[in-house]
Amino acid sequence: MNVVTIGGVTVGLALLLWHLVTWWPGTKTLRSSPAGHAGALLPFLAAWSYGVLAILTVGGIIGWIADTTLWISSWLGDVALVWGVGGQPGQTAGTAPYLPLTQTGTALVLLLTVAVLAAVKRSRWGSDIKRGAWCGICLGTSAGVAGFAAVPLAQAANWAGGALYGIVA
Repeated sequence: MNVVTIGGVTVGLALLLWHLVTWWPGTKTLRSSPAGHAGALLPFLAAWSYGVLAILTVGGIIGWIADTTLWISSWLGDVALVWGVGGQPGQTAGTAPYLPLTQTGTALVLLLTVAVLAAVKRSRWGSDIKRGAWCGICLGTSAGVAGFAAVPLAQAANWAGGALYGIVA
């Protein structure tokens, strides 16, 4: 498992900021239909949750893709910090408490991967889903608020996977 750097967290926060700024409908419009506009954030939020679970998957192709994405994002963020604002490279961000996924939890992540890939391919929110998953991968192991979401998400995936496979298998 890769460790996220300040650059990786910066990339994750930049993705989140980009999405929120492009989503923002304006105060007046938001007041007229809050549920409809808040609902437009759901694809990003669901994909963000998936990205957090993907980075918690320590093995296999999904774990390797998530780790590689985090490594590249951390490297790109470090480059941006050094060359963009004169920061220091490679400073490790604080890491969140790590809760591994159980066998049924990882099976659920595999099923979610299929759903995310289908949604990216067939949904009109494909770019939101990709951006959300990338953001979740970058922020999923950081020690901030995003990192603390990893533990409840992992517990929920472990429980849901156990419940699903307890019924089906």
